[in-house]
Amino acid sequence: MAPLLQLEQVSKRYPGVIALDHVDFSLEAGEVRALLGKNGAGKSTLIKVLSGAITPDSGRILIDGTPVLMSSTSEAFHHGIYTVYQEMSLIPSLSVAENIVLGRWKKKRLFGLLPSIDYDAMRATARAALEQLDVHLDPDQIVSSLTIAQQQIVEIAKALSFNPRIFVLDEPTSSLASHEVESLHRIVRRLAEQGRAVIYVSHRLQEIPLIAHTVTVLRDGKSIGTMPIEEATPERIAQMMIGFDWQRVHRKKSETLGPVRLAVRNLTRKPLLHDISFEVRGGEVVGIAGLLGSGRTELLRAIFGLDPIDSGEIEVDGKRIGTPNPTTMKLLGLAMTPEDRKRQGLILSASVQNNMTLACLDRISQSGILKSAVEKQMVNDMVESISVKTPGINVPVGTLSGGNQQKVVIGNWLNTQPSVLMMDEPTRGIDIQAKEQIFELVRDLARRGLAVLFVSSEIEEVLDVCDRILVMKEGRITADMSPDDVELEQLLALLMEESYA
Repeated sequence: MAPLLQLEQVSKRYPGVIALDHVDFSLEAGEVRALLGKNGAGKSTLIKVLSGAITPDSGRILIDGTPVLMSSTSEAFHHGIYTVYQEMSLIPSLSVAENIVLGRWKKKRLFGLLPSIDYDAMRATARAALEQLDVHLDPDQIVSSLTIAQQQIVEIAKALSFNPRIFVLDEPTSSLASHEVESLHRIVRRLAEQGRAVIYVSHRLQEIPLIAHTVTVLRDGKSIGTMPIEEATPERIAQMMIGFDWQRVHRKKSETLGPVRLAVRNLTRKPLLHDISFEVRGGEVVGIAGLLGSGRTELLRAIFGLDPIDSGEIEVDGKRIGTPNPTTMKLLGLAMTPEDRKRQGLILSASVQNNMTLACLDRISQSGILKSAVEKQMVNDMVESISVKTPGINVPVGTLSGGNQQKVVIGNWLNTQPSVLMMDEPTRGIDIQAKEQIFELVRDLARRGLAVLFVSSEIEEVLDVCDRILVMKEGRITADMSPDDVELEQLLALLMEESYA
């Protein structure tokens, strides 16, 4: 009997990148398959192929042994495949029932007049979908009043209303607290018991043994292997995800460390951060290693004052901050390059010059009037200092490569003359050469006495660049170690260890 779903030699190429390289994949009815891999391994591309969002360049997709076309999401629906993405597609101002049958509202005529929405039929459809999940939600409740976990359930119920045979769940627990995860797991098990197949993508690898029957690992667009969950030890998964071609780069570290620049003590922001304490000294690069959802970005945002904290202390150069906020933290010498440069760090239509002085307008203005000559000189100096490749400082920053855009973000904050630089995913979406340049810039900043807090999803980068590594899991710092004391496979396995109570 043929598997429910098969991919045979599926490939997808983009300019300069092989996203999927002759991938074979099969899935049985009633099976929960975990799909694992580092960033850039090909998971997202595979999901888009299955959802009909993109068409593979070569290879075949088969349902019940029969080749099918999958060139649109409607065709994927027709063949019984529904993808629930990490970013939910619900409309907050509508009810549960309205969201579940969105765009498919039944109508009826009242007294022979114009047709109107049949709300009774809508509620009946919503209840039927929720009952399949053994979930009791009021179909009339407004979605914005629900918890994130409840919204995730509504998203799955919406998918069930299409009666799919194959569910693809993309990072379904990334926004859930630990106590909410089991509720979702129960629903996934129920889907499998109904004979539906589930592809389960997650970076919270500690949950995989709790939910999956089998595991497939992708690396560099290739399918490295599939195994039963009983054989999927953290060490084996780590070896498959990483491969053995990585060699640690021994970068010259700072010979002496300066005073404590940033001290965090017992910082808590429920339910995301719990009792976090650490210090960073001048001349030191401290990395935060953690899987997606571990709380790394939330920690940096809380320190910088972008999000409120419930309790704890933050000190910058010995000055205790009662209630951190971005204005105060910047004045005290903190700088933060955000995770999403295009949405949070740049104005893409504005010039390189304007983007590189957004954070330091107080230094280049007097009585509210911008001193253009000072601004121009500052930007030219920074462009030269950090090697930004640009036709000129007046071109829109959106026309630059990803690596040079990232340098503009960094230069913008370096122009504030910080003593502490917090960097959230500074190498995301840039090429290898630009990454190396940013790594050397980080080490050079440390040698000049800056304290650097470095967050990256690429564990290799943390080992290469940092003097010290803080391991973060589920909003807690669980280890503080030297890169010299741990190998890559060991560190990844440590991050993957189960930590649910």
